[in-house]
Amino acid sequence: MLHIDTQLRHVDLLPTIEAFWTLSGAKIRDLEASYDGTLGAPVSTADGRYTARAWTDWTRGFQYGSPLLQYDATGEPDFLDIGRTGTLRHLPVHITNFGVHDHGFNTVCTYGNLLRLLREHRLESAAADAPMLELALKCSAAVQAHRWTRTSDGGGFIHSFHGRHSLFVDTMRSLRSLALGHRLGHCLIEDNDRRISLLDRLAQHARTTAAWSVYYGTGRDGYDVRGRVAQESIFNADDGHYRCPSSQQGYSPFSTWTRGLAWALCGFAEQLEFLETVPADDTASVGGRVAIEEVLLQAARATADYYIQEAAADGIPYWDTGAPGLHRIPDWHELPADPFNPFEPVDSSAACIACQGLMRLGQWMEGQGDPEGQRYFQAGLTVLRSLLDEPYLSTDPKHQGLILHSVYHRPNGWDHVPPGRTVPCGESSQWGDYHAREAALYVQRLARNQPYLTFWGPDV
Repeated sequence: MLHIDTQLRHVDLLPTIEAFWTLSGAKIRDLEASYDGTLGAPVSTADGRYTARAWTDWTRGFQYGSPLLQYDATGEPDFLDIGRTGTLRHLPVHITNFGVHDHGFNTVCTYGNLLRLLREHRLESAAADAPMLELALKCSAAVQAHRWTRTSDGGGFIHSFHGRHSLFVDTMRSLRSLALGHRLGHCLIEDNDRRISLLDRLAQHARTTAAWSVYYGTGRDGYDVRGRVAQESIFNADDGHYRCPSSQQGYSPFSTWTRGLAWALCGFAEQLEFLETVPADDTASVGGRVAIEEVLLQAARATADYYIQEAAADGIPYWDTGAPGLHRIPDWHELPADPFNPFEPVDSSAACIACQGLMRLGQWMEGQGDPEGQRYFQAGLTVLRSLLDEPYLSTDPKHQGLILHSVYHRPNGWDHVPPGRTVPCGESSQWGDYHAREAALYVQRLARNQPYLTFWGPDV
C-alpha cells in the first residue's frame, strides 16, 4: 500500500523538477539527433536505446509532444522547433486514422499542446497556425467518435482497434480528443447528414467504461473488488449486450493490469475537470452535468483507492495485481517496489500516469469543498517524488529513456530483459516519459502559481 506523505508540498519538489528538466532536455535532443525515423515511431528502449515495435502507431504523439512540454516548462525555443516540426511532418496522417482509438494520444499531445500554448500567448509568432491546429483537432475528434458500437441500454462506446466488440479502458484518457472537438464547436456528421454531438459520445463512452470496465464491490462476479479494472470489455457487436472481461496486456481478465488502472484513474479525473467548463445546456441530452459527474467521480475514487491499496509503499506498482510471482516477493505491499527483483517487473509508466490522476482528482474534490481530496493530492505528490529520483529517474547520459523500469507488453514478451536477469527492468517507454513530463509540468505550475494546466487551455 502507498505510504502517503501528508507533509509533502508541491514547492518541495521544485528543485528536483528543475533538475529533471535538464535531464529531460538532453534525452529529447539525443533521440532527435540519433533515432532512425524510417523504423517507425519510437516505442520503448532496449539496452538504453529507443526502438520501434509495431502494433499500432500510437506513440508518435508522445515523441513530439514531449519537446512541447519541455518548451512549456523551460522556454527553450529549440524544443518548440523540434515539437512543431515533428508534428507537422509526422502527425497529419494520424488525424484521419480510422483504425485506432488513440487520437487523444497522438493528436492532443501534439496539435493540442500547440493550440494550448498559442492560446496561452506562448507562440505569438505562430498565431497563423491556429486555424490549422483547430481543424486538425476537429477532424481527429470526429474520426475517433465514428468508431462507435451501440450498447443494449441505448448508450455506446468507442471501440478499440480490435473491432466493434472491444472496449479498451485506455480510451478514457483518449477522450480528450472528443472534448477538444466539442469545445471547438465541432460535431460528427453521419449518414443522412445526422449530426452527432461529440460531448454526447464522450459522456456515453465514459458511462459505459465506468459501468463495465470498473468494479465497485457490488458482487457483479466472483472477482468484483472495488476499484479493480478490466483492460478490455467484450460486447456482442450485433445486439450490444455485455459479455465478459478480457485483457491484452494484463495477466488475466480477473486481475488488474496496473497501467489500465492508471489510464482509467487519470481519464476520469481529467474529464471531471473538463465537464466543469461545459455549459449546463450542453449536457441536457445525456442526463445533465450532475448525473455525469456522479458517474465520473464514483469511478475516479474507486480506481484511486484501488491504486493506493495495490501500489508498493513508494507508490510504484507491479505490472499486474495478479502477477503470478508476486507472492514470492516478501512484503511487497509494505516495502518500496523492487524493480530488480527476479520474479515480476514493476511498471513505472503506470505510476507516471496515475500520479497526475490522483492530483487532479484531489484538486477537483477540494474545489468542490470536499476535504478528502487532500488525501488523493498528497498521494499523487508522493508517487511523483518517487519517480523523480533513482532508481526510476534515468541519470545515465547514454540511456535515451527518462523514467526507468517501464513495461510495455509482458504477456507478448516485448520488453527487454537485461543479460543475467529473469524479468524486464531498466528500460523506458515513450508514454512513461511523456506522462512524467506532463506530471512535472503540472506540479511546477501549481508550485509557481502559474495557470492551471489543462489539455484545453484558456478560452480565446
